[in-house]
Amino acid sequence: MKKLMAANWKMYKTVEEGVQTATDLMQLLTSDSLQDREVLLCPSFTMLGAVGPILSKVPGCFLGAQNFYPAGQGAFTGEIAPEQLKALGCTYALAGHSERRHVLDEPDEFIGQKIVFGLHSGLNMILCIGETIAERQAGKVEEVLARQLAMGLANALSMATAKTLAVAYEPVWAIGTGEVAGPAEIVAAHAFVRAQLVSLLPEYGQKIRILYGGSVKPDNAGTIIHLDNVDGVLVGGASLQAKSFSQIVLA
Repeated sequence: MKKLMAANWKMYKTVEEGVQTATDLMQLLTSDSLQDREVLLCPSFTMLGAVGPILSKVPGCFLGAQNFYPAGQGAFTGEIAPEQLKALGCTYALAGHSERRHVLDEPDEFIGQKIVFGLHSGLNMILCIGETIAERQAGKVEEVLARQLAMGLANALSMATAKTLAVAYEPVWAIGTGEVAGPAEIVAAHAFVRAQLVSLLPEYGQKIRILYGGSVKPDNAGTIIHLDNVDGVLVGGASLQAKSFSQIVLA
């Protein structure tokens, strides 16, 4: 399975800026350089339709959504449905990002609904999990990760495969702070996640990609991407510039 190098642009960039960044990025990447990598961009909803065609010019580059509402259609003002995302070219979507959990108060059960509905709708899903600094200091890392995995996948076990599901481990205390989990912390967390996936999904658990996210930058990406059970990265701030993200992709 190829390493998945994912960018989460969060609530940054206008359409024009997103188009320019995507164009610059595609000029820095080639199909030859991506032989063992896949690239995923998750920009704001406003620019999905403009960025998608640019990504399609380089094989191995995909468009994803940062969020959606788990319904086909309806009176959900301000929300967006998976089918609408797919119509714009999205093949992936995130669920459970720490900002959705801790800033927008999305509970585990709702995140699980998104995983199920996204898979049912034909999107490849990335389930984001991770502990806060208080939970780590209290020795609850494994408890938190086990709960988030179990509840996120509770009703999706019959649909999830190594192709349709990835998990992103993002320690909350390392997101956007400049702090990064050390190699030993990453290896330990990813080994635990792997064991949980094998338990939950015996057929696919060993092959499901586990990404690391949390202050990934060009100068640490090479070390992180080659750690055991690290099958890619989910990058925030350092993905906003084409040069820095291309360096991470090719690390």
